[in-house]
Amino acid sequence: MKNMLAAFISRVLRRVAQKSALRVLVASRNSSNDATFEIEKCDLYLLEEGPPVTTVLTRAEGLKYYKIMLTVRRMELKADQLYKQKFIRGFCHLCDGQEACCVGLEAGINPSDHVITSYRAHGMCYTRGLSVRSILTELTGRRGGCAKGKGGSMHMYTKNFYGGNGIVGAQGPLAEAFNMAALWKLPCVFICENNLYAMGTFTERAAASTDYYKRGNFIPGLKVDGMDVLCVREATKFAADYCRSGKGPILMELQTYRYHGHSMSDPGVSYRTREEIQEVRSKRDPIMILQDRMVNSKLATVEELKEIGTEVKKEIDDAAQFATSDPEPRLEELGHHVYSSDSSFEVRGANPWIKFKSVS
Repeated sequence: MKNMLAAFISRVLRRVAQKSALRVLVASRNSSNDATFEIEKCDLYLLEEGPPVTTVLTRAEGLKYYKIMLTVRRMELKADQLYKQKFIRGFCHLCDGQEACCVGLEAGINPSDHVITSYRAHGMCYTRGLSVRSILTELTGRRGGCAKGKGGSMHMYTKNFYGGNGIVGAQGPLAEAFNMAALWKLPCVFICENNLYAMGTFTERAAASTDYYKRGNFIPGLKVDGMDVLCVREATKFAADYCRSGKGPILMELQTYRYHGHSMSDPGVSYRTREEIQEVRSKRDPIMILQDRMVNSKLATVEELKEIGTEVKKEIDDAAQFATSDPEPRLEELGHHVYSSDSSFEVRGANPWIKFKSVS
């Protein structure tokens, strides 16, 4: 059974890889500062038309997306290192491999839009405006973290971003339940980041139907190549425009892949092979797909991208140095920030004789 499952997964990945290889080629060249690329056609549900199958990428956009994705990748790898060095404790869920999702989503919406995520949210934290320093420092539980060291991996927040919900699936009801959103035609884009596995179970073994983009039932849906930042960007723009036009909610399934295990306690290779992971890395890596496009279309040179890599490495190293040396929150701050804005009041501690002052 295990060999049959591995063979099935391998066939799926090969088919997707073959499609991806074609999309790396330049469709046409418009000028020295932009190029047009083919992108995977999205599968549609209850929709007569979907996102375009070609898109223009400018040099500035390409360099921006590349740097952000590389930053998220190396930030997650640094978090892995800090966890193993015991600077990070508790739960920690990494999103390396899924960088095209957070970058493409942010590229397709407005800064004023609101985003609610599940717990695998470090990448979205960064694309929503939090710095690498504030994220890594939050992971290590220090005062300079984005939540003052009190939230950790699963509870990070910034303006218009309500991220890292620690309860599986709870972000859906928080954002607005399907039924209410459809009844009231609310402008909600529901996202399913399908990385093929639950905690350790392949989707084909857990679901009779793996067409998650149809799970909204009465809500239209899109199945999107979540390893291609341009495909995610165009699909997100389409979904956002659909909602803004007053048509109600829409559901997007982003087919992606996580390189790490479910959490830091999961090596990620007991239910999938190392060869499977390596095959995705070599044929479907979102950063490499974008890099190949930019170099092949002469939007950037290999040397330019290497320079970006050097800048990113320095930023990550500096942030990690701060995250491991910043002081932890003082005990008397334990009751602070219970509410975003309120007059100070007393918060009882573990027993009636210990009280803390809450300051917004």
